[in-house]
Amino acid sequence: MYFIYIMQSETTGRYYIGMTENINLRIKHNNSGANRSTKNKGPWNLIYQEKYQDKKSAWIREQQIKSYKGGEAFKKLIHGEVA
Repeated sequence: MYFIYIMQSETTGRYYIGMTENINLRIKHNNSGANRSTKNKGPWNLIYQEKYQDKKSAWIREQQIKSYKGGEAFKKLIHGEVA
């Protein structure tokens, strides 16, 4: 099982989009400062996730969501509207 997730920084309001097999471990990792992209920008809160059976489908969706970033489709996605 693979997860696509979006986290938001409590400090900066920025978003982080990623993919993982273990969502709980990934959240802890990102909040620990071990990830260069999220270090010193947390704490991070999980605000969205999707599950996929295979890595390829998850990766394709991750890239699609990253292409939305900052746009109307991204806003709809994080606010629970269809995207």
